[in-house]
Order: sequence, then structure tokens, then C-alpha cells
Amino acid sequence: MQPATPSRDGPRVNQEINALKVRLIDERGEMIGVVSRNDALVKAGEAGLDLVEVAAAADPPVVKILDFGKYKYEEQKKKNEARKKQKIIEVKEIKLRPGIDDHDYDVKMRSMLKFIEEGDKVKVTMRFRGRELAHQEIGMNVLMRVRDDLDKLAKIEQHPRMEGRQMTMVLSPK
Repeated sequence: MQPATPSRDGPRVNQEINALKVRLIDERGEMIGVVSRNDALVKAGEAGLDLVEVAAAADPPVVKILDFGKYKYEEQKKKNEARKKQKIIEVKEIKLRPGIDDHDYDVKMRSMLKFIEEGDKVKVTMRFRGRELAHQEIGMNVLMRVRDDLDKLAKIEQHPRMEGRQMTMVLSPK
């Protein structure tokens, strides 16, 4: 028999628990053992608290005597804390040209370093115009220079490849 999943958000509470036998944990966190659902409900009522199903998949399901309102509040706090700690990784784009000057290259390199240190991916786009398309090796050399300069901090996620009139390469933090 497959245990039924909760019909609404969160665990089942009190009368919603439909197992005949449950493994009970009291309000102090001590294991009581396997008892009937009705006995567990009586114990929860005597304590003035709720009976909450904490592990529905177990056999028999594990239930705990606790204040459901407080339980929901604690769960919400945990979710909010986890959401705060998440880092959304963005892809930042840096555009270069094959004949880029040393100073301009250094300025772009500082930007790329900053992005990678912040944990973002960097998409390096080499744009070709006119006759530059005939000399793609010059653009490739610039991209290889970028790769070598960022070798300690970043790894290549997507190797350089041509897409129309531009060559792109994606770097991600190590």
C-alpha cells in the first residue's frame, strides 16, 4: 500500500492523519513508540498541542506532538533563510575586437576579473567587421590571451566558436 501524499501544502495535522498506527514522538522529542492514531490524538489533546505528521513515507508514519502554528512559522523562516543564501548566476558579456589595444584590453580584463570574482559567468564576444573575417586567427589569439590571463580564476565552459560575424567563448568561475 502506497502512503497517500498530503492533499494540501505542508504535513497532515490531527484528524487529517489517516494511518491506523503511528510512530509517536512526544512534545519533549522523546520516542514513545508505535501507538494507534486515536491514542496519539488523545495524548496531543492532553498536552494542548497538535499531532503533526513529520514523515509520511515511513511505515508506520512518524507523528510528533507540537504547536502547528509555531511549526509552520519555523518552516517559513528556514525557507526565507535558504532563499537569502541563494546566488543567482548571471552571464555578463564583454565585447572585443581583433585589433584591440593593450590599454583597452587591460580595462576589459579588469571588468572580467570583477565579474568572475562576484561569481558570474563571462561571455567574451569577438566581433569581426569587413576584412577582419578573413583573419579569424587574430581574434582567436586575443581569446586565447583572455583564457591564459584568467586561467587561475576561471575555466572555459564553452570553447571559442564562430556564430555569424562573431566568435564567442564562455568562462565560468572555478
